Amino acid sequence: MKKLPIFIAVLFVAAVLAFSSFFVVDERQKALVLQFGQIKAVKEEPGLSFKIPFIQDVVYYDDRILSLETPEIEVTPSDDRRLLVDSFARYRIADVVKFRQAVSTGGIRLAEDRLKGILNAQLREVLGADTITSNTIISAERASLALRIRDKSRIEAASLGIDIMDVRLKQTFLPEQNLEATFARMRAEREREAADERARGAEAAQRVRAQADRTVVELKSDASRQAEITRGEADAEKNRIYADAYGADPDFFEFYRSLDAYRKGLNGENTTMVISPDSEFFDYLKSNSGR
Repeated sequence: MKKLPIFIAVLFVAAVLAFSSFFVVDERQKALVLQFGQIKAVKEEPGLSFKIPFIQDVVYYDDRILSLETPEIEVTPSDDRRLLVDSFARYRIADVVKFRQAVSTGGIRLAEDRLKGILNAQLREVLGADTITSNTIISAERASLALRIRDKSRIEAASLGIDIMDVRLKQTFLPEQNLEATFARMRAEREREAADERARGAEAAQRVRAQADRTVVELKSDASRQAEITRGEADAEKNRIYADAYGADPDFFEFYRSLDAYRKGLNGENTTMVISPDSEFFDYLKSNSGR
């Protein structure tokens, strides 16, 4: 009977030792087996693994792609227009041995702090280059700038055992103190453009008016010339008709001209004439012979 409790105790200790000797690595993880702080084994494949109980420990690291948002920083491009930029990165732990050696027990938190420093330094370096302006940063070229930041950061992050998969610029905007000055400059530029447009419009309108005035003068001059020619031709034709009529019958022509003079002079509108009764004007009114 005394052997049974001993057997149970031995069985319990064996179970505890067996339980402490095995560990499971998930497919989303990598693991390091540590003995007194030294790396003894690397477990990157999922499954059941063995360790020495009470002597060796297991540290797990996430093998998935992780996200990191960097704090908002201020950059100064070559045109001296300060910008606030925030970004995010995607990374994964590529080498758990290097990662452990770089951050020790600090883990992901310490690694991300260092990674933020690397990203911020590369953001300032790339976006502050001599060939980069604020317009470049906010244009479609920002994608290529993000790739340059990623490639430069990846080189430095390799010492941490981290592989940076992607870097993106989330937002790019002006500091609050610069907004009003920028808006004022934009307003001034638009007002100058509007003034230029108005000046060009006034110049074009003046040209159109001058051309219209010149066309009116030319049309009136041409019309007056044509009218004078027509009147001259009519007068010439009238004189020719008079000449022909006079040549055909001078007496009748003289009689016709006298009647026309009576019609115009005695038109019944209270015409007053002071003239001698013996005047030739009345020859056809007093002659019995009609002359």
